[in-house]
Amino acid sequence: MIKKTTAGFVAAAVMAMTGQSAFADGHGEITVGYFLEWPMPMMVAKASGAYDEALGMKVNWVSFETGTAMSAAMASGDVQLSVSQGVPPFVVAASGGQNIQVVDVAVSYSDNDNCVVRADLEIDASSAGELAGKKVAVPLGTAAHYGFLRQMGHFGIDVASLDVVDMAPPEGAVALSQGAVDFACGYGGGLGRMKEHGNVLLTGDEKEALGILVFDVTTGPADYIAENGDIVAKFLSVTAGANAAWAANPNDETLAIIAGEAGMDMDAAKSAISTMKFPTVEDQLSSTWLGGNAATFMKGVADVFVEAGSIDTALDSYEDSVNVGPLTAASNM
Repeated sequence: MIKKTTAGFVAAAVMAMTGQSAFADGHGEITVGYFLEWPMPMMVAKASGAYDEALGMKVNWVSFETGTAMSAAMASGDVQLSVSQGVPPFVVAASGGQNIQVVDVAVSYSDNDNCVVRADLEIDASSAGELAGKKVAVPLGTAAHYGFLRQMGHFGIDVASLDVVDMAPPEGAVALSQGAVDFACGYGGGLGRMKEHGNVLLTGDEKEALGILVFDVTTGPADYIAENGDIVAKFLSVTAGANAAWAANPNDETLAIIAGEAGMDMDAAKSAISTMKFPTVEDQLSSTWLGGNAATFMKGVADVFVEAGSIDTALDSYEDSVNVGPLTAASNM
């Protein structure tokens, strides 16, 4: 069931790729994908019009619920950049033949992406084996899907024994609250609501110790990036500026703007952003991230998905899927 759904998405995305070449250079506009209920400092720049000013063009913002939907929109040429796309949905698309690239690390968030078990089941890490045969809501092809597979592998649970239902985090939270599923995996506001009805099996630190990293990237069609490197660099420079301003002075006035743009109340936004880390440009260009480890990590994600039957094949290497050119240019702006 997982394979059919994810493979179907990949096929649709690849079929839509022909629409990419039809995209000229935006006719003075650019369309950027982002997530609601995902509070990020760059939303301050979104609200102020800083992106429009820096790029010298109108920036149209379109919200998505999953990174897989972002991939499809980039494949069709409807979206030129996607902010905070999960690495797993990016890897699924790239592995399926979609020519897209990572241009920056948007956020690292091990505690903001997880699986939650319904409270009345009283299952924790020490009794996780009891999840075998249970029903779980997972947004397939996303960071949460990868984390789910790795956690099940860690606990020795055969995914084939589970009834896996493809649900975006908001729907998964509702299903968990209604008892329609035994556990659910997700991120952002959806995960916050899941936690009201259950408990996580592993903390973010525990997942990182197992090598289960969780980070999002800014991505775009390789052809668009190649032809519009200056535009992408300016976009990343504005994002870096917003991240730096937040790191220097994380205050409630700024948080209120971020919360408003994310469609969240202040408490929810504060809770979510407190678990997020926004690497500096220098850090992103280091071997820890885009200078080496990111491509290696993508290969690991792809191999896990192949082993799970979620995708048919992985690329030999994902080094060509990372383009540090625009971010390097942004560092000098």
